[in-house]
Amino acid sequence: MADETRPTSSGDAPASSGGSSGGGGERRPFRPAGGGSGGPREGGGGGRKFFRRKKVCKFCTEKIEAINYKDVRLLAQFVAESGKITPRRLTGVCTPHQRRLSLAIKQARNIALLPFAGRAS
Repeated sequence: MADETRPTSSGDAPASSGGSSGGGGERRPFRPAGGGSGGPREGGGGGRKFFRRKKVCKFCTEKIEAINYKDVRLLAQFVAESGKITPRRLTGVCTPHQRRLSLAIKQARNIALLPFAGRAS
């Protein structure tokens, strides 16, 4: 009876209710070597190698209130080379401005001021 609850080595594990990929349930999360709970930001181990400055919103600091879809130079700064809109965590733009920015980029794409996709390689 105890053998019924454990997965067998032949690969036919009983269906588990806690996930999509079955597997025993005794898995531990991956932890990178070097101790500590995080990557280079935690500073555990060899000391701090670099200081990451807090990103500030370009639109808030320069007091740009309206993000115009016709201002292609400004919008192109926030579009990656592949054509994707760069996320907030990379650009540092605040949430309300990121929303307006993405709408302006989409409008500029629709009237062919900005490309939908980057260059094919």
